[in-house]
Amino acid sequence: MGNRLSKIATRTGDAGTTGLGDGSRIDKDALRVHAMGDVDELNSQIGVLLCEDLPETMQHALVSIQHDLFDMGGELCIPGYTMITEAQVERLDALLAHYNADLEPLRDFILPGGSRAAAIAHVCRTVCRRAERAIVSVGKAEQINEHPRQYMNRLSDLLFVLSRVLNRYAGGSDVLWEKERQR
Repeated sequence: MGNRLSKIATRTGDAGTTGLGDGSRIDKDALRVHAMGDVDELNSQIGVLLCEDLPETMQHALVSIQHDLFDMGGELCIPGYTMITEAQVERLDALLAHYNADLEPLRDFILPGGSRAAAIAHVCRTVCRRAERAIVSVGKAEQINEHPRQYMNRLSDLLFVLSRVLNRYAGGSDVLWEKERQR
């Protein structure tokens, strides 16, 4: 990377374009830039989640996911480049199996809430779904690797499961949607 980050305020984006990793410039509202921004926002939200009291193994998993998301941003900013692999998707599958193993099956929908950490995990999940939709949009407009889309699909599921685990870690349980509540 050298001295690439030595000057942050370059003014090169003042006209509404941004530079991609291959040196090309595109509009800041292009589908690819939206996807990169959503992935970046998710990474930042996971950073907020990491400020909470979490089980140590979950902290390590989330930091690894942050690195994967940085890889994904790299892949998205260089058209035709691949950084997200099937192995990274499979790692999320393994984490899903691990964290799902001790949870009771859901019989009702749950509300995003409970403990602060669980609520933040739900925010991460919703940002992840938005990033996934943005990546799907990029894939409809141009050829991209299938693994980023798969990764985000698994990650949103994992974040849902982690929210349930975090509620139990805090001594609580799922916040159930009360379908028959007084309206």
